[in-house]
Amino acid sequence: MLQSRDDFKDGRYLIINADDFGMSHSTNQAVMELLKGQYISSASLMMPCPWAREAACFCRENPDVSVGIHLTFNSEWKYYKWRPTALSYNTDSLTDDYGYFYDSAYAVEKYADPLQVRWEIESQIEKALAMGVEPSHLDNHMGSLYGLSIGRDFLSIVFDFCEKYGLPFRLPKNVDRDMEQKLPSEVKRVLYARIAEAEDRGIMLPDYLIGFSTEEHIDYAVCRQQIIETLVNLKPGVTELYIHPAKDSEELRAITGSWKGRHNEYLVFQDPEVRNVITRENIKIISWKDLRDLQRRRRK
Repeated sequence: MLQSRDDFKDGRYLIINADDFGMSHSTNQAVMELLKGQYISSASLMMPCPWAREAACFCRENPDVSVGIHLTFNSEWKYYKWRPTALSYNTDSLTDDYGYFYDSAYAVEKYADPLQVRWEIESQIEKALAMGVEPSHLDNHMGSLYGLSIGRDFLSIVFDFCEKYGLPFRLPKNVDRDMEQKLPSEVKRVLYARIAEAEDRGIMLPDYLIGFSTEEHIDYAVCRQQIIETLVNLKPGVTELYIHPAKDSEELRAITGSWKGRHNEYLVFQDPEVRNVITRENIKIISWKDLRDLQRRRRK
């Protein structure tokens, strides 16, 4: 059992997290299989999506899995859409002319009313709890609440719920150098202020965050090599590596042109070569539940 944050200093600890759980049946099939086989250590559930109930039932029947809430304010696909869950409240600042979530994070930053964001966050968490999901963490689909587009963020609201429910959050304490160079100075100022705020409020954060575009993983050999290089070059501390696994199907192909990259990400952590690298490099696999439980013990 991890007793303190200092326990992470010397080793390399990795959370392998599957995003978009609940987005589609094809996604659910992949994520459930990977969680059961312990090929990944956590997942993030999109409560507004059509297949969220199937994912939630799996969580209820497998209470040991680590599944958090992928706070969702975007509906990015052209024909496959979803809406807010806060049905008792006005959420018109969160939706387009057709009543669906916006297709971009930029639109969320520009138009979303903070009070409506608060209502929707609470609704998504409470809906998960009502379905029997005991969340391990919070994170955010497409980064729409981080303020990375125009510097208008909603993270202080998110932190209120991290405190209320005792949950860690996906916000790396160390910002990737490439991202840092791309961000405008005002956006960086807000981002660093939020990292400091989260730590002051006792919210557990990973040290590093690594993600990929599924378009990068269209070729399986490229996908595997990129994952292997990432594993070999992990730094000491806690890293979250998030992927978007799904099984190949007509459903998935109809939803997204990135279906092949998603299918490869479903396969890659089952690959013996990748598994051997994790063992050889003495990488310790942990879950968001481990951070959550440590955060809750610290607060007590």
